[in-house]
Amino acid sequence: MALTDMFVRQAKATGKDYTIPDFDGLSLAVSDKGTKSWHFRYTWLGRQKRMSLGTYPEISLREARERRDNARALVAKGINPQRQREKDRRIATQAEQNTFEAVYDKWLAFRAQGRLKKGRQTTLSMIPRIFKNDILPSLRKRSIYEITRADLLEIVGRIEKRGAPSIAEKVRTWFNQLFRYALVIVPGLEQNPASDLDVVAMPQPPVRHNPFLRMPELPEFLQLLRKYPGKLKTQLGLRLLLLTGVRTGELRLATPDQFHLDDGLWIIPPEVVKQLELKMQKENVRPEDIPPYIVPLSVQAIEIVRHMLDQSKPAQTYLFPGDKSLKQRISENTLNKALHRLGYEGRLTGHGIRGTISTALNELGYPEKWVDAQLSHVDPNQVRATYNHAKYVEQRRRMMQDWADRLDLFEQGQVEAASTLLTIQLDGFPVVATEAEEQPLSAARAAPTLVVSQPLQGAMALATAPVQRLSAVRVPKIEPAISNVQRERMILLDILEAPHNLSVADYAKLAGKSRRWITYEIQAGNLLSISLGNRGQRVPDWQLDPLKRRLIQTILKQMPPGVDTWHIYHALIRPNDLFQGQSPIEAVTPENLHLAVHLVCSAVSERVVQRDSRTPQLPRYA
Repeated sequence: MALTDMFVRQAKATGKDYTIPDFDGLSLAVSDKGTKSWHFRYTWLGRQKRMSLGTYPEISLREARERRDNARALVAKGINPQRQREKDRRIATQAEQNTFEAVYDKWLAFRAQGRLKKGRQTTLSMIPRIFKNDILPSLRKRSIYEITRADLLEIVGRIEKRGAPSIAEKVRTWFNQLFRYALVIVPGLEQNPASDLDVVAMPQPPVRHNPFLRMPELPEFLQLLRKYPGKLKTQLGLRLLLLTGVRTGELRLATPDQFHLDDGLWIIPPEVVKQLELKMQKENVRPEDIPPYIVPLSVQAIEIVRHMLDQSKPAQTYLFPGDKSLKQRISENTLNKALHRLGYEGRLTGHGIRGTISTALNELGYPEKWVDAQLSHVDPNQVRATYNHAKYVEQRRRMMQDWADRLDLFEQGQVEAASTLLTIQLDGFPVVATEAEEQPLSAARAAPTLVVSQPLQGAMALATAPVQRLSAVRVPKIEPAISNVQRERMILLDILEAPHNLSVADYAKLAGKSRRWITYEIQAGNLLSISLGNRGQRVPDWQLDPLKRRLIQTILKQMPPGVDTWHIYHALIRPNDLFQGQSPIEAVTPENLHLAVHLVCSAVSERVVQRDSRTPQLPRYA
C-alpha cells in the first residue's frame, strides 16, 4: 500500500525502530524516539543497497518520491546513485571554494613568485588595479565552473567601449593565463573560456612612439630647462637623463651606492634594468649571473650626482627622493610633468630623451654598437645577441663626454659647432667615413677627431670651437634666449599651480558645495577664478574665509565686464604701504574693507590702462 501525507504525519514512536514501505523501493524509517527519515533501497551489482533521501518533515512525501525516481533513473543508466550524490556534493563544495576571486588570488600569488618588478606601471601592480575596477565587481563570487566566454566578452567589450583598447588587450591575455592556470589547479575544470577572445578584438590604434627632439631643437629646450621654475632636483633629473641616456625608471631607482665617482661610472644592477630583467625571467638566471649595466659619466653628469649626494640625508634611500618621504623615490610623473610645464607636452617625454640621444649620436657618426650599449638596447643580430652593457666602456666614456660638451655648445647657441659630424680614426686610418671627408675642410669647420686605440687623455675637444662647459647646478652668466611671452607664461603657470589655488572640484569639497554650484558662482561673478590655456580653472582658497570672500565679491561687482581676472588676482596679492607692506588679501579686516576694495580696484584700472596702451599687446591668459 502507498503512503499518504496524513499517514506519514501521524506515524508515532513505539519505543523501537520500525519501517513503513511505500513503493518502488521508497520507505519511511521511524526511530524509537519518533525521528522520521526517507530511504531508498535498490540493487547494485547483485547486492542490496540503501541510501538516505532526507528527513521528514523537511522532505515531504512528494519530494521523497521525486528523489527516489531520480535515483531509480540513475540505476537504470548504470550509475550508482549514492556515488553520484557524493560526486555532486564534492562538485558543489569545489564550486563554492573555487570562486573566480579565489582562483585569481592563487594565480596572482603564483605570478608574484617570479622576478617581476614592483612599481605603479609594472604588470604586478597593474593587474590588481585593473581587476579591482573592471573584473572583480562582476565575477568575484561566481564559481569558476560557471563562467562562460560570453561573460568574459562582456567585460572586455565594456573596456573597449570606454576607449581603452590597450587595457582590453592586456585583460584578454590575463584571462587566458588565469584560466590556463585554473585548468591545472581546479579539479574538474575542463575548458578555457578565455581562449580565442582575440578573434573579436577591436583593432589596436597605431603605435605612438615617444616623441623626441632633433638637434636643431636642443638650444631652445636647454635654455628653457636652465630656467625651469620648479624644484632644482627635477631640473637636474632631466639633465642627467640627457647626459646618460638611462631610462626614467633606472634614474628613479638610482641609489647612492650605484655611483663610483672616482672611476666616473654608474653601475646599475641587472634587476633594475628592463632588458636585463626580461633576460633573467626568460632564462631563469640569477641577477649575479648577468653583468650589470655600466654607464660612464661625463664631467657634467658627475657634477649633478655629486651635488645630489651632498644634499642627501641619512634617511634617504634614493638619489632623487620623493617630496613626501625620503624613503620614497621621485614620482614617475614628475619628469613628464616638468616637460609639460616647459611647453613640451606632445613634443618630448622622459623616455623620448633616449630617442633624442640615439638619433643625435647616430647622426653625428658614432658606431651603432656604442650607442646601443650606452642605451642598453638588445642587439638585434642573433649571431652576436649578447648584452654589451659592460662593453665599450672607455669608448662610450669619450662619446658621452663629447655629447655633454656638445650640449653645452647647443645651450650657448653654437649650433653649427655642436652639430659637426665626427670622424673616427683607428691609428690614423678612418673607419667611419662621412661626406665631409670627401672635400677639404676649412680650419673653422674641421670635424672633431677621436682616436679609439689610444687611452683617454682628458675629454675630447671639438675643433670647431672651444668648449665653455656650463655648470649643471649653478646658473651660468649667459642669459638664455627666452622671449617675454615664454617668461610671462612660465611665471603665470607657477602661480596657477601654487598650493592655495585649488581646482574647482577640490574647492567644492572644502566649501561643502557641488562642483556645479561652484561653477555657477564663478560664472555669476561671486567667486574669483584664474585659468591658463587648457589647464583648467583654479579658485584661490582665500575665499573660504567669509571676510576675504566678501572683499572679493565686492571687488567683482565693481569691475567692468570682461576684465582679466589675473589683474584682480595680482592686485590682491601686491604689497601696499598703506597696509605696512602687506597685501590687501592678507591685511583685510572689517574696519579697512572699503580701503582694500578701493586699492584693488584702482590697481586693476591702472593695469588695464597700461595693457591697452601697449603695442603690441601680450596675449591674455585668462
